Amino acid sequence: MGKTVAFFLLASLLALSGCRAKDSGAEQTKQDTDLSVLVYITGVTAGSPPYEMLAAGAEEFARANDNVRVMIYEAGFNQAEWEEQLTSLVAGGEFDLVLGSNPSLPEICASVGEKFPGQRFIVTDARYEGNPRIATYFYNQYEQSLYLGYLAGLITTGDMPQANAAKRIGFIAAQEYPLLSKHIMPGFLEGARRVDPDIELDFRVIGNWYDANKAAELASSMIDTGVDVFASIAGGAAQGMIRAARERGAYVLSYNTGEYDRMPGVIVGCGLMKQQKLVTEILGDVLAGNIPYGTSRTVGAKEGYLDFIADDPGYREHIPKTTRERFDAFMDDIRAGRVDFSVPPL
Repeated sequence: MGKTVAFFLLASLLALSGCRAKDSGAEQTKQDTDLSVLVYITGVTAGSPPYEMLAAGAEEFARANDNVRVMIYEAGFNQAEWEEQLTSLVAGGEFDLVLGSNPSLPEICASVGEKFPGQRFIVTDARYEGNPRIATYFYNQYEQSLYLGYLAGLITTGDMPQANAAKRIGFIAAQEYPLLSKHIMPGFLEGARRVDPDIELDFRVIGNWYDANKAAELASSMIDTGVDVFASIAGGAAQGMIRAARERGAYVLSYNTGEYDRMPGVIVGCGLMKQQKLVTEILGDVLAGNIPYGTSRTVGAKEGYLDFIADDPGYREHIPKTTRERFDAFMDDIRAGRVDFSVPPL
């Protein structure tokens, strides 16, 4: 779609493009609001906890503030189309702010911002500095991986029913990208090796975010090599890994959100990203004029934006008490900033 097409024309074509737009204040015009926000989802919302929380936080803020209008836009999985879509969306000047969450999004925003110098962008789960139109908030995923890896290490070296003697943990990813290869994977392995330095990591890549059958095949082959506990960053494809873990006998740890009810006894540990909380706070700062554009802020467990869900039966009833005591003590140290670790550069 041409870059000068008016926004209303783009919106009228959303059904044809396969993308979804949801306007929380359709009756409002930009002149009626103090803040008009485009929540730009680089993918689809359903099945992606970070995107679900991003949208929920923006909509929660709009409900609490009559002078705020929010539109949710799903851009789909074809990254080659994201810049053109975003350009078309902001070309009409409908939005004061574009809000997104993706490590690849700041570069796209920088390119779009060159065409529209007045446009402002905020991206979570990303690090990008020096552009006066862009602010980013970077989740310390090395830290979350460290404590999930520590739990994986306790499980694979422990005496839970599905644990074996191989000291081998698994990780399945949809695709490789710098944050995954430089922070998430090394953090996960470091956490496990803080329990036992002989633990090995089996890492596999699906190639997309939706192929659950491929994920199941990979997980099954990894179980054949001795993997007894998995983690993943794989979107909807992760359901295949979970299915294989249930059928073959293994455990799963989840990033970012509570999923114990999805497969009790199989999903036995869940990290937590407090994206919804962060988004509402960000939008409050936007309204107050307190956003330091051009900077990046790192947030983690000590700051209250990453955590672990320990008050759920899916954890308490399936992880042995002695293991929980060791892990809970480690998490207390993480929250208090008492665990020393170095985050590699991206």
